[in-house]
Amino acid sequence: MVLSLYTITDAELMQISSQNSDLRFERNADGTLVTMAPTGGISGNRELKFGSRLLVWVESQNLGEVFGSSTGFKLPNGAIRSPDVAFVAQERLPQGWDEGEDEFLNLVPDFVIEIRSKTDSLKKCKEKMTEYIENGVRLGWLIDRQNQQAWVYHADSSITQYPATATLTGEDIVPGFTIALNSLI
Repeated sequence: MVLSLYTITDAELMQISSQNSDLRFERNADGTLVTMAPTGGISGNRELKFGSRLLVWVESQNLGEVFGSSTGFKLPNGAIRSPDVAFVAQERLPQGWDEGEDEFLNLVPDFVIEIRSKTDSLKKCKEKMTEYIENGVRLGWLIDRQNQQAWVYHADSSITQYPATATLTGEDIVPGFTIALNSLI
């Protein structure tokens, strides 16, 4: 659902989010609000599995920080997006990012994972991934459980489709990180 009565400010989005913890919200580049229903059990489970595996790897290698689906990232185009899983390299984290008030992060993740849930339009998921790349995300995985496949988006705008039997890698963005897709799809 998109509300387009007026442009939603950062403060309003944070307030709406805190008052409606059972829903997720994002802001489009044009300032309109997007309301997302909670994910189902399988999607939520896969989101956590992808995120936890990435977190364990990133922490073991001291590569940066991993963020969950409730984290809002302010993109250069004005949108605030909450990828299912996000990674930011250590050297890109602003000093003091984890001190003070909890607010949206004014930076673009290096790597994002989006997991298509049953109610998600594949077209909209692909548009969101393209938006991430256009705004500076260096690597993105779109996991499509319904069709048993994944799309990997790169900073050079290339997109590679993989079957469920593939092993996805963090490439040079998250060096050494791999996941056998069929173990989580």
